Amino acid sequence: MKHVIVIPDGAADAPQAALGGRTPFQAARTPALDALAARGRVGLTNHVPDSLPPGSEVACMSLMGYDPLRFFTGRAPLEAAAQGITLGPDDWAVRCNLVTIRGHDRGPVMEDFTAGHVTTEEATELLVACQRGLVAELPDLAGWEFRPGVSYRNLLIHRGRAGAVAPLADDIRATPPHDLMDKPVSDAFPRGFGSRLLADIMARSASWLADHPVNRARVARGLRPATHVWLWGVGRAPAFEPFTAKYGINGTMITAVDLLRGLAALAGWSRREVPGATGYLDTDYAAKGRAAIDELQTADLVCVHVEAPDEASHQGDAAAKVKAIEEIDAKIVAPIAAHLATLGGHRILVCPDHPTFLSTKTHSRGDVPFVMAGTGIAAGGRCTYDEVAAAAAGDAIMPGWKLMGTFLGKD
Repeated sequence: MKHVIVIPDGAADAPQAALGGRTPFQAARTPALDALAARGRVGLTNHVPDSLPPGSEVACMSLMGYDPLRFFTGRAPLEAAAQGITLGPDDWAVRCNLVTIRGHDRGPVMEDFTAGHVTTEEATELLVACQRGLVAELPDLAGWEFRPGVSYRNLLIHRGRAGAVAPLADDIRATPPHDLMDKPVSDAFPRGFGSRLLADIMARSASWLADHPVNRARVARGLRPATHVWLWGVGRAPAFEPFTAKYGINGTMITAVDLLRGLAALAGWSRREVPGATGYLDTDYAAKGRAAIDELQTADLVCVHVEAPDEASHQGDAAAKVKAIEEIDAKIVAPIAAHLATLGGHRILVCPDHPTFLSTKTHSRGDVPFVMAGTGIAAGGRCTYDEVAAAAAGDAIMPGWKLMGTFLGKD
């Protein structure tokens, strides 16, 4: 039995005036998804509990079949796992974005949560400067280290000592910078025990980065500089149950995002890196589809995560979101479904992790549509796959982490 999951990140949305009152799923031409709906099961689920932040860190954990109320400890520890960084019981990980914050009449505003999609090489140089500044200006912060990741997505790691007072608390709250696009940031700094320390590092980073050669070169090329680090996603290492022990099969993750790489590592899945997969609108959709088909030779389950719809939402670009959904349908869902049809027992599931509304440019909690089809799944009589069709089907699997068990035939 072969299984495939496709996650169009943030693709769920509300009707848009720019799309004639349709959602992006309704506006997109998706013959492959509609064909799955015609021969499978369509419904709604919700991957984000009310008490947790509405981001992919929670929602994708749920999609992988792990109850986030049991296993979620923060976003940064998942990304640390992706980088092979082992966190001890006294260690902490903090997500560190390189961002562009500018002064406006409304005060400092988050102009770009990616710092103009700063390159990994540039980010590495900038974080070296931040580390020098940290050591020089905050010598009491022994055990803190900036760790480069990919582009603007990086980490700040704290190595603690047994018996020492923890510098942060489990209930610390910090706002993701992608939820602050075009908004003032003065009231969005971290809150809770340890927040003053994080806010101090964020504020001081402006001077560490202001005249850096990388930023000077970017400005000279007409690009946005990285003006600050933005710290959020704080947490300690989670204790995951291996996926094979939980569900009895192995898995492979295909993604360009460290968060999903980390979830895969903690679950014990393999990871397939795909040249041309960028985690952005210019990702190579077809290469991801081909890689998934190739992985099915050995893997019981292959998960393909595509960040592009979410990125389009953060930009408020309805046309780009529709295009991303159409590319996923034509270059990932269609070839995978065709390949599965040549095999014996098989199932395919397509489900966004969470809504990312074009109107707010931010992640949200709420229902998302799923479609699953294949061996042993009866047709529910739906002809399209979108939010409205899923709601009309009257089929709901709640909470969202139970969707995996249903998909695998374990429930």
